[in-house]
Amino acid sequence: MTPKSDFGDRLKDLAVRTITLCNSLPKTFVGRHIAQQALRCGTSAGANYCEALGAESRADFAHKMQVVVKELRETLFWIEIIQRARLVGPERLASLASELNELISIGVKSVTTAKAHARQRD
Repeated sequence: MTPKSDFGDRLKDLAVRTITLCNSLPKTFVGRHIAQQALRCGTSAGANYCEALGAESRADFAHKMQVVVKELRETLFWIEIIQRARLVGPERLASLASELNELISIGVKSVTTAKAHARQRD
């Protein structure tokens, strides 16, 4: 498996884990609000990555990957809110937060590399 497909698969897994988490949140006003927010960004990172793979240039790829990183960071924010608000047990969130941090690091490195390559071409 290539690194790109591995990253894409990990983003798909993230989306599924986010869906599962959101389904387990309390069916209260607050629980539904947070679920909608986390669900939106937790599932959009992978879709935005698919867009990045179809980029028209390295600069376009870098820009689209920046969107992926932004969505991952927002997802991590909502996971931290869920944890602080004690909406689910911390044992359910630790590995998800760790995976998000790893994905963010990979995404940031990808953006940095793409920007460097784009500058070399200019």
